[in-house]
Amino acid sequence: MKLLEHKVVVISGGARGIGAGIARILAQHGAHIAFSFVSNSSIDAANALVNELETNHIKAKCYQSNAADYKQSESWIQDVLKDFGTIDICINNAGIAIDNLILRLSVEQWQETQRTNLDSVFNITKHVIKPMLKARSGSIINISSIIGIKGNAGQSAYAASKAGIIGFTKSIALELASRNIRCNAIAPGFIETDMTKYLKEKPDDAKNLLTKIPLNTFGTPTDIGNACLYLGSHLSQYVTGQVISVCGGMNI
Repeated sequence: MKLLEHKVVVISGGARGIGAGIARILAQHGAHIAFSFVSNSSIDAANALVNELETNHIKAKCYQSNAADYKQSESWIQDVLKDFGTIDICINNAGIAIDNLILRLSVEQWQETQRTNLDSVFNITKHVIKPMLKARSGSIINISSIIGIKGNAGQSAYAASKAGIIGFTKSIALELASRNIRCNAIAPGFIETDMTKYLKEKPDDAKNLLTKIPLNTFGTPTDIGNACLYLGSHLSQYVTGQVISVCGGMNI
């Protein structure tokens, strides 16, 4: 059974890592996928992912656009609407991690983290709700982090941006519920991606981290994709304003 047949999904930061994992799962369930990426170094990966997604007999397209830029976000959503006609599900996934102790954290590092992780969620949501309001239907899924719930030494900028996403999610859920638009967040734990590849390079650090995860394993982008599948489909039609932690039990 395909849970998202003919639904149109936009994913920011979708060329690799968690974003690509989400795209693969949703495409397998019949969703058409429009995703963005930023850097020129991701062009090949983005095009390869489009080709892979289309093997599911769905429409897929990638767009080079910076979700942290308000005007670029507006143009991207307008382009998606021209190409796909509508938007049913929005997944705000674009993000970076700049780790540093507060004594060493620069103003530029702080601001870049907030722009990429938090401003991007505002930018995309601001524009994507227009077609959703018109359709009186939609699901917005924001990718936060377990660090936004627990905090972590050396990650104050990242934690603040991800905690901000949670507050934003709950507020938007309240604003849009009367229009049948749901807004939820997912808080991943440690997921195996390029962003966390350092763990494989430092096996002692990885072993120590696993002791803090009750399920004693790292997650995968597929785990996050499955959570997005639930929140984007009719299975969660009575769920809004919630934070689902996909973290192996780190939040216990």
